[in-house]
Amino acid sequence: MSTLTKTLAQLRDASRTLALLDSEVMDRALKSLATALRKNSNAILKANAEDLAKMDQKDPKFDRLKLTEERIGAIAKDVSTVASLPSPLHRTLDERKRPNGLHITKVSVPIGVIGIIYEARPNVTVDAFALCFKSGNACALKGGSDAQASNEALARIIHDVLQSEGIDEHALALLPPDRSVTEELLHANGLVDVIIPRGSQSLIDFVRENATVPVIETGAGIVHTYVDKSADLKKATDIVLNAKTRRPSVCNALDTLIIHRDRLGDLPSIAAPLAEKGVSIFADPDAYRALKGKYDSALLREAKPEHFGTEFLSLKMSVKTVSSLEEALEHIATYGSKHSEAIVSEDQQSIDTFLKSVDAAAVYANASTSFSDGAQFGMGGEIGISTQKLHVRGPMGLTELTSYKWIVRGDGQVRP
Repeated sequence: MSTLTKTLAQLRDASRTLALLDSEVMDRALKSLATALRKNSNAILKANAEDLAKMDQKDPKFDRLKLTEERIGAIAKDVSTVASLPSPLHRTLDERKRPNGLHITKVSVPIGVIGIIYEARPNVTVDAFALCFKSGNACALKGGSDAQASNEALARIIHDVLQSEGIDEHALALLPPDRSVTEELLHANGLVDVIIPRGSQSLIDFVRENATVPVIETGAGIVHTYVDKSADLKKATDIVLNAKTRRPSVCNALDTLIIHRDRLGDLPSIAAPLAEKGVSIFADPDAYRALKGKYDSALLREAKPEHFGTEFLSLKMSVKTVSSLEEALEHIATYGSKHSEAIVSEDQQSIDTFLKSVDAAAVYANASTSFSDGAQFGMGGEIGISTQKLHVRGPMGLTELTSYKWIVRGDGQVRP
């Protein structure tokens, strides 16, 4: 038996005990974890500094990897929020009494063992554990080598809390960062119930193409915001700035601004705050002419085909000019990743058409795509944002980490 097989078998055993824990016990452990994270912030930051020292600050992953006192506080707050949410387990989803006297209920249950593969995002270590734990699932976390010291520090804190609360510490396993471990995890049928990749498109593609364990994709975010001809200028300016620059390295950040041709005269005003943040713009011919001489020339370039359908994960974006809502919808359908898409408009018919037509996990009207986040949706955090349509879609919180089973109660009935 390999070391990984032994670890996963321990997770499988732990998952059975988690399904029987009282919600009060789970909530107390999560509250203790939130306290421990704040108390041990110096140790976490020291470990994180080791990881940061090995990464180029210009790497788009640097901001995702970086932890601060504020970010640790936010992670702890999310854990507390998860603790305060209702348990997703043992809920009656459906109930019926058959003519033959059978009483049938459909009840929510844990998935079991969840494997999560992610890159340089140490916050995922805590978010994933908290959500899996509260939903009764054991989790095998496979983080990237870039964040190994940070992940190990966080995992130690989690294990200490579990031990202090008398809970099986095998509810969480932080796996080695070796690529060989990933490949073995992807084929751990019978020990792992589902794999969730969270990271770059190349990581997601690798997992989908190689796994024999079922996969839930948390896809890359190629995000658009369409500024309609009826858009309010201030709303458009504020939304575009927030969506692009709040945290450019995350999956809900804006990649392509689509603007109606009738509003090209307003494009320099919409773009002006972006220049102050150092955003490089790759503009199509019409947008380029509208911005030339009115946007920092060092930041303005003519767009090439590859600048559309690209997840930049940095202070870069493209601009596409369209002549109609239908053309905007066509562009999104061609280049989008089904993650998050937005329209800025004062025309209700255009808004309704956009919301109904766009095929994405989250669709916005007059709001920033930065809200595509489990915590912002009131879920207390997220495992990721699913861009597929089977089982779950959008931010994956507690409910999305459960399955269900049918419970049938009888009194000696047999089928004729």
